[in-house]
Amino acid sequence: MAAAPPPSATHKMAAGCVAFPLPTLAALTVPGRGGEGGGSEAADGGGGSGLAAGSGGRLWAADPAGRKWRSGRRWRQRATMNNKFDALKDDDSGDHDQNEENNTQKDSEKEKNDREKPQSTTKRKAVVPGPAEHPLQYNYTFWYSRRTPGRPTSSQSYEQNIKQIGTFASVEQFWRFYSHMVRPGDLTGHSDFHLFKEGIKPMWEDDANKNGGKWIIRLRKGLASRCWENLILAMLGEQFMVGEEICGAVVSVRFQEDIISIWNKTASDQATTARIRDTLRRVLNLPPNTIMEYKTHTDSINGHLLC
Repeated sequence: MAAAPPPSATHKMAAGCVAFPLPTLAALTVPGRGGEGGGSEAADGGGGSGLAAGSGGRLWAADPAGRKWRSGRRWRQRATMNNKFDALKDDDSGDHDQNEENNTQKDSEKEKNDREKPQSTTKRKAVVPGPAEHPLQYNYTFWYSRRTPGRPTSSQSYEQNIKQIGTFASVEQFWRFYSHMVRPGDLTGHSDFHLFKEGIKPMWEDDANKNGGKWIIRLRKGLASRCWENLILAMLGEQFMVGEEICGAVVSVRFQEDIISIWNKTASDQATTARIRDTLRRVLNLPPNTIMEYKTHTDSINGHLLC
């Protein structure tokens, strides 16, 4: 009798994702740095850059033992198929040498494809909430970028400069990343953290961003860490109530000031941009006289080209 697969290989995600309000996100216990689940394991969730210090759990439902089990099953299937093929080959008559050469070449190509298949499957594996975890309405990805001040950057060089930290699908997975990441106030130079919905790159030219814009708030030094945390918790908790309009958020650390921004899909939708502005003012508890600037990505692109 064949051995039953381990539970991790047969786990199914609970149906339905619900939005969790901000108090629920904030109330969850933050794992300690020595606890289970760390940012350095982010490669399984979509890539790691070494920025998330620590070590711990992986972000997908199947554990390493489950993947080994599936890999072993594929090996046994290949061995069975090769044995059957050898038996048929021995019964053939005629040009045996030529058939043997062709079959050997086909086997080599098949084995090469089989070796490459698990790697590509790993890269595309979806990040899902673990057992008993609280799913978010959307999957999100953390990114990091850093550039030399005063050096002009093209769209291509900027895309190469942004590093993907990892992707998460639940409240618990978010804390595993966030609790091990450096706070914006402790970053130096021209550094940026980006948190965007999975599949959206933090670039003006991305299909989800190209017709949109962003609200920009300039902060004096010392406020970035608190404002960034409040902003991303509100975004993950679906506090903006604008449907799928929110693309992501950015915190930019500069020498004289820090900047936070939230990006949306449709710059021409004034009702949506006004609601985002009002919610942003509320969740950050901004004074009434705070200057908030809305800038379309088209204007950003055109201004960058003129520089």
